[in-house]
Amino acid sequence: MLSTSFMQESTRLARELGPVYKREFFNLEFTFVTGADLVAELSDDRRFEKHVLPALEVIRPMIGDGLLTAYNHEPNWRAAHDLLMPAFSQTAMRGYHPLMLAVCGQLHDHWAGADAAVDVTAAMAKVTLEIIGRAGFGYSFGSFERTTAHPFVTALKDVLNHGQRLVTRPPIAGGFLGKRAGERNDADIAYLKGVVDEVIAQRTGGDRGADLLGLMLDADTLDPAAIRNQVLTFLAAGHETTSAAMSFTLYYLAAHPEIAARARTEVDTVIGSAEPEFEQVAKLRYLRRVVDESLRLWPTAPGYSRVAKQDTVLGGCYPMPAGEPFFVLAPALHRDPVWGDDPEAFDPDRFLPERNRSRPAHAYKPFGTGIRACIGRQFALHQIVLVVATVLQRYEPELPAGYELRASEGLTFNPIGLRMHLTPR
Repeated sequence: MLSTSFMQESTRLARELGPVYKREFFNLEFTFVTGADLVAELSDDRRFEKHVLPALEVIRPMIGDGLLTAYNHEPNWRAAHDLLMPAFSQTAMRGYHPLMLAVCGQLHDHWAGADAAVDVTAAMAKVTLEIIGRAGFGYSFGSFERTTAHPFVTALKDVLNHGQRLVTRPPIAGGFLGKRAGERNDADIAYLKGVVDEVIAQRTGGDRGADLLGLMLDADTLDPAAIRNQVLTFLAAGHETTSAAMSFTLYYLAAHPEIAARARTEVDTVIGSAEPEFEQVAKLRYLRRVVDESLRLWPTAPGYSRVAKQDTVLGGCYPMPAGEPFFVLAPALHRDPVWGDDPEAFDPDRFLPERNRSRPAHAYKPFGTGIRACIGRQFALHQIVLVVATVLQRYEPELPAGYELRASEGLTFNPIGLRMHLTPR
């Protein structure tokens, strides 16, 4: 069930107002696009390009021209994108797999003997932060050894939350309290940059490694500030989106015991009780469909924005002046009539190969589109399937009585108050 908030309310209105409609949110105006045929047209990089949303612009003081927030004319995003692509190849993924397994082991040690419902969202955030920190930059936040959040994590969350408040703050708001909040935000950003600069300096003078940071240092095409921007980008965007996807996937498995049983049977057949091998993860095809269906109903982010390079007409009837943003509202797109008569139903078999082929190619966009789509998609999907598979190996998750799914809304959607009872198998 969708809870009341702007993007979720806009999703509910799509059937009535779509496929193109405008809505205002405080001082912001959105032109939403929700129809699969129009999104397919917007995906043409020859006519359209990424627009950096206000929600992303406000975190540029922290991550500058990183892959997520760079403007199209800035050269560093292309340089970083081309440089980092090999870090997400199959060969590279094989190298990350043992590290991901080690973090899975820490998760299950953390959950061992739990006699009360566990906080799923918090646990998944720890998992993804450790994985991206270690696989990308050789840095552990000690997430499972700490009783409180690492100061870096707290500062990162505060900066992201401050940015979202700036976007939605009415023009008359501000004053002394706004100044104090701005000063705290500046201090948080300085701290985050300082931590990353220290990691970069240590690696520059020693073993550079073969991870994301090592690639950037060895290439010598990005200056230290640009490298820092990419590090902070992956930490800010890479862990929150993936942890949310894992949380929603575990929710749907717990909410649908028959689907969980089918996924568990597949895990038992393909992997058994041993640690999953790299090649086995790709063979968990039903579980991957479960993940895809979770991302359909709750994509990692509410959507993305596109602008026309030249004045044009979208779909033959919607004038689109050059530079005017049109927002692809992913949850509404993922409920377009092309998904059938009951798009709210959770049905992993929507992603069977034959059904995928029968749908328009651009009806599913949880990772954005075109050359500015998420570079870490395969990294995230491998991680999600692996972590969820290891949970199914060990537990039968069950939702507390009366739990009803609601989602918070910011840069990402996230389940609110998601806890589960874990019955050991």
